[in-house]
Parts: sequence; C-alpha cells; structure tokens
Amino acid sequence: MRQARIQRQTRETEIELSLDLDGQGEHEVDTGIPFLDHMLSHVAVHGLFDLSVKARGDTAVDDHHTVEDVGIALGQALREALGDKGGLTRYGSQVVPMDEALALVAVDISGRGLLVFEVALPQARVGRFDTELVAEFLRALAHNAGLTLHVRLLNGGNTHHIIEAIFKGLGRALRQAVEVDDRRAGGPSTKGVL
Repeated sequence: MRQARIQRQTRETEIELSLDLDGQGEHEVDTGIPFLDHMLSHVAVHGLFDLSVKARGDTAVDDHHTVEDVGIALGQALREALGDKGGLTRYGSQVVPMDEALALVAVDISGRGLLVFEVALPQARVGRFDTELVAEFLRALAHNAGLTLHVRLLNGGNTHHIIEAIFKGLGRALRQAVEVDDRRAGGPSTKGVL
C-alpha cells in the first residue's frame, strides 16, 4: 500500500494530509486558499492520486506559510508513500497545454531535492493568490519529497492558464515517475539505490 498520512503543526499552520499513490484521483482539499485548492485538485486528478488536505494557517497575515507548509506536507507524504522506491519508473515528464499556455514539467525521483523554475508569470496575483507562491510550493514539495523538478514555460500570456498547466503537468509527470515497472527488480539507478 503506497499511502501516507502527515500531520504538521507549527505556530503558523495546522495541516492534515493523506495521499494514496494508487488511487483514482479522488480528492478533498480545503486549505483556506481557494486557488491552491483548485491547483491541488489538478495534481490529484491528473496524477490519479487520492488526496485529502485540511489546512489552516495565518492567512490573515498572508498565504505564504500555508502554501509552503502544504508543499512540505505533500512532499513528506510522497516520500513516505514511495517507501524504498523499488521498481519505480523514476522519471516522468509532460508538456501540457492550457489554452494559449504551454508548460513543461519534468521530475526525477532522485532523492535530491531541487527545483529549477523557468517561468515568468505575467501577473503578480490571480484573484487574491500571490503568484510568487507557486515556486515556493514547488520548492517545498521538491525538497521534502527528494525530487529533482524542472518547470519551464514554453508559451503563455494568461497567468491562471500558465499555473494550471504547471499543476496539471506536475500531476501527470508524477504519475509517470511513481509507476512501478514489473521488469525492474531493484532501484532505478546504476548505483543500485536512490
């Protein structure tokens, strides 16, 4: 069972998150930040992950702590659910369109957390959501899951469309990377371990 449950509590946030990598895309997400909820639903649906997130944070200050801490919790859950990583495909990549936007997302479950984010977002906000938090979320996810994550914008003018393409691509790339290859007896590395 490739599942994990994470509880994270700080002075700024309180998060309960559960993840099933072999789900159907069922999701129940309530972070108190509607745009983040919308994006996380894309990760679940396109990754075929069952995802439950309940988060409360100091959003009266701003959304930064909640967004980052949800990324941390999701990264921790992904790492835990992957276990020893035996038989993993390891790599996944997608080029995803959303109307005029086109985003490339590539992931390596390398055990080394790194984000390369080559995306210029045209607007500072989508509704009340601060768009610089997209990179903060992805960085927290990558570092805590042990992912090498590349995100590149190939085309786009509408900020909402760009971010949506990124999160859909993230779900689809992760879905590829976490697939188990029955022909792979050990770890997907010439080192023999990740």
